[in-house]
Amino acid sequence: MRKIALHWQIILGMIGGVLFALLMINFDWGKEFVSDWIKPFGTIFINALKLIAVPLILASLIKGVSDLKDISKLSIMGGRTLLIFIVTTSVAVSLGLGVVNIINPGKTISTATRVQLVESYSSDTSVKIEAAAKQKESGPLQALEDLVPSNIFEAASNNANMLQVIVFAILFGVGLILIPDEKALPVKAFFDGFNEVILKLIDLIMLTAPYGVFALLAALVVEAPNADLFVALLWYAFSVVVGLLLMIGFYVLIIWVFTKKSPAYFLKGIAPAQLLAFSTSSSAATLPVTMERVEEHLGVESEVSSFVLPIGATVNMDGTALYQAVAAVFIAQAFGMDLSLTTQLGIIVTATLASIGSAAVPGAGMVMLVIVLAQAGIPEAGLALIFAVDRPLDMCRTSVNVTSDATVSVLIAKSMGKLKM
Repeated sequence: MRKIALHWQIILGMIGGVLFALLMINFDWGKEFVSDWIKPFGTIFINALKLIAVPLILASLIKGVSDLKDISKLSIMGGRTLLIFIVTTSVAVSLGLGVVNIINPGKTISTATRVQLVESYSSDTSVKIEAAAKQKESGPLQALEDLVPSNIFEAASNNANMLQVIVFAILFGVGLILIPDEKALPVKAFFDGFNEVILKLIDLIMLTAPYGVFALLAALVVEAPNADLFVALLWYAFSVVVGLLLMIGFYVLIIWVFTKKSPAYFLKGIAPAQLLAFSTSSSAATLPVTMERVEEHLGVESEVSSFVLPIGATVNMDGTALYQAVAAVFIAQAFGMDLSLTTQLGIIVTATLASIGSAAVPGAGMVMLVIVLAQAGIPEAGLALIFAVDRPLDMCRTSVNVTSDATVSVLIAKSMGKLKM
């Protein structure tokens, strides 16, 4: 009997989780049962993926950088990667602004619904505003200062410090390039073997993916807010989803133009990573699968994927940037504000930079959105308006973040002759 492909297994798990949750909410004890006996398995699955995120980044980046054997190659690859990241993120923000200004979703929210949402989510909003306030109070070079860890073991103990781990791994790899080959060889052999072990662990963890996403989706459905709130925010959600779909179309187009690979080839290759990103809402947790799909199914050589993807999972957040642009204008519209062209250009710059600072974990984009709102002079309390649908939209935008990372890795591999055609 032919084995069902992984992406179909994940889809079946997602559908099964939703149907199971819809059945359970008809019983008085159903929600509690899902929360107590089903949701923990989804949490375990996410934790297992997060468990190997830091080891994967350390092993893959050190291996990838040291494999280059030439500092000039590193600078060329790094420069091209960052340039493409900035371009695609700017395109995402501009596209989001275009969609939200055409659809005007904020005009559909009634005053009564707005008051209800603000009251329901005011406590959650205050938490995000406090977190963003700390971000704004820091100095202009705080982001640069935060790149260099004072203790690598402390940095590696928290997935939110992924950029610090990346900096250490790149420096370590550069060090391996610069020392004599006979001294570098045993260290490089260790990390090559370590990387193989991590990749094998990924294979084992992914065997449980259908069950993990079943649990995650079941918990999401039973814990969802009142359905009336989703109806009131339908046009906002529609605007975000349309923008994200257009962004995926943009990726497919540039892949076709520069590599001549068909849309079906690219989407089939990255589908399991997209679905896992949708289920976990975490680019970092999805990184192991993204790396496996890009190397094994899209033909990107490991020295490119092991450099581009870990960095992309941390700083390349196209879906998050697009969402921030749509959310900012939507909140302004809901409060009856008309944003000038200058203000919206400011949103492009701020959302691009804020998305780079977003951690690759669920909900981080909401914190950075406060920075975007403050820059545009939009009431920060408007965050409460979008809390009801933020979780499912977070799932969608994470899928786009992962797709963007895969796209950039393919483009870089093509430009450097490292793409297996």
